[in-house]
Amino acid sequence: MGKKKHIDSIKELFEKSQVVDSRSIERLIKSRENVRQYHKQLIRNLLRQGRIKRLTKGYYTKENDPSLAVYCFKPAYLGLQDALSYHNLWEQETIPVILTSRRIRSGIRRILDSNVLIRRIGKKYMFGYENSQQDKYHLPYSDIEKTIIDMIHYNQNINNETLTEIKKRINKQKLKTYLKKYPQKTQTKTLNTLKNS
Repeated sequence: MGKKKHIDSIKELFEKSQVVDSRSIERLIKSRENVRQYHKQLIRNLLRQGRIKRLTKGYYTKENDPSLAVYCFKPAYLGLQDALSYHNLWEQETIPVILTSRRIRSGIRRILDSNVLIRRIGKKYMFGYENSQQDKYHLPYSDIEKTIIDMIHYNQNINNETLTEIKKRINKQKLKTYLKKYPQKTQTKTLNTLKNS
């Protein structure tokens, strides 16, 4: 397979997927000797030409949305203030907030020239999210019930206006089902927060 054919195949890969990992590129060109070095060189060239952008180590995109980094930390979803904003429950500007059960460093990272907050979450709490349409992408956001529990679990402040809106839209049965997986302290605090708002 010639170099042009490799580049065409890689371009096609980026057309199909918003996020591409380096292993996928390596697999595409496995017919060549010194595949590892060659695929790294191809990636460097595409980055230098501005055809693709680096999201995190080993993950690339041609898009400009830092929220896509959620696919670099799977299993993961977008939550907390970011999810409240997605559900039109949060007026303030927010940065992408990624919750992941992977053993990685928590904190703010610079991704595509934007701040993204990464938070660790226990494997048993990896539920309550679904792929939702966001502009032209599908991104995994926590639903309203999981978002309120996460906000309380992480001791995040929620104003009364937001709580009032959440109460109007929450599915109480779903909330109770979710809460069963949490410690009693989180259950009580969540129910009290909603009751007293």
